Amino acid sequence: MSDTDGDARRRELGDNPGPVEEEVEESFDRTVEEGAQRLNRSFRDVLITGLFGGFEIGVGIMAYLGVLYETGNHLLAGLAFSAGLIALLLAKSELFTEGFLVPIAAVVAREASYAQLGKLWGGTLIANLVGGWLFMALIMTAFPQWSETITTEANHYLDAGFNWKTVCLAVLAGSTITLMTRMQHGTDSVTGKIAAAVVGAFLLYGLQLFHSILDSLLIFGAIHTGADITYLEWLGWFSYVVVFNMLGGILLVTALRLVSASKLVKERRNDSPEDPEDVHHAG
Repeated sequence: MSDTDGDARRRELGDNPGPVEEEVEESFDRTVEEGAQRLNRSFRDVLITGLFGGFEIGVGIMAYLGVLYETGNHLLAGLAFSAGLIALLLAKSELFTEGFLVPIAAVVAREASYAQLGKLWGGTLIANLVGGWLFMALIMTAFPQWSETITTEANHYLDAGFNWKTVCLAVLAGSTITLMTRMQHGTDSVTGKIAAAVVGAFLLYGLQLFHSILDSLLIFGAIHTGADITYLEWLGWFSYVVVFNMLGGILLVTALRLVSASKLVKERRNDSPEDPEDVHHAG
């Protein structure tokens, strides 16, 4: 059976006259529309949502450290960290590594520009780190008894070094959090979205994957306690982890998702203006 015959048969069996199943089309439309809205924020709004994203991830780190300090169990602590991802979801804030699937889908569909994508990524990354740094100062001042725990955690990442294992852990972290975003956009159910956040948190921190933003907060917290760690050491670690987070999220999830939705992408591109900035100016 040819692809054309298969499409015709699928339309005959289903309710959607479009090129793919209705559920897939609805998920894709939600993704593109949200991406376009996020990319058309002002730079000020990008910084504010990114700053709050850093604070909310800090809430998850606080829960993670509290459980880890009491139990020494990373799997339980990983589940506790889901408080941060749930807060991020419900508060509609921005985490840098969540910005791979949704905004890129909008750019590919010509609903926004690459310049807007750069603005979102750059502003969110900086604001996440600043917000996280500030929140970790509050946490470690409030809970000085966690100093040894957080220093051990920070050194776990910094001492690992640049090798194939850490590269794979960073790639998996990027793909995991992007897959979490994909799952959340695949459903209208708040319960389902929260379940995806819990799964994502468990995998990211329960298995100690290498995540550029989340683990940076642990390192910042250790520095706040006076640990023998420098910002230069953090920057060396961060510089390669963030690259492989991006590769994992973009290549293993985003690119494959866009290939599977290529017919929908083509339809969107045909209906969109040649210059995506026209969408913003027209508004």
